[in-house]
Amino acid sequence: MDQQGLVTVPSKWPVDTTVERLEQAITAAGLVVFARVDHARNAREVDLPLRPTFLLIFGNPRGGTLLMQENQVAGLDLPLKFLVWEDEHGQAQVTYNEVGWIAQRHGLSAETAGVVSATASAVEDLARHATQD
Repeated sequence: MDQQGLVTVPSKWPVDTTVERLEQAITAAGLVVFARVDHARNAREVDLPLRPTFLLIFGNPRGGTLLMQENQVAGLDLPLKFLVWEDEHGQAQVTYNEVGWIAQRHGLSAETAGVVSATASAVEDLARHATQD
């Protein structure tokens, strides 16, 4: 994790395959994919170049709501997101906000520590499954 709470994991697969693997892992875990944003396609529509870049917005309404009940402004960082992007060497990368950083940023207390811990573990597992397994 860097100082801004970002975690980046290289993928064994190209961007499209990594996105598909993430979506499958998210739904298999019982979570919801709320949206899939193709930033590169949007860039092409305005005649601008951008390497493949997808944003997956996902989560668990029950867990996210518990965090927002403690601090509603946490909704700025929820639902969770994975950014799947191709770097300048053609390597797919997955970047996400570390859940503990989100909790710290919004001053979440020990009352929600169990939800934060379980969510952090799930996000790490999803990223590992989609990029390495």
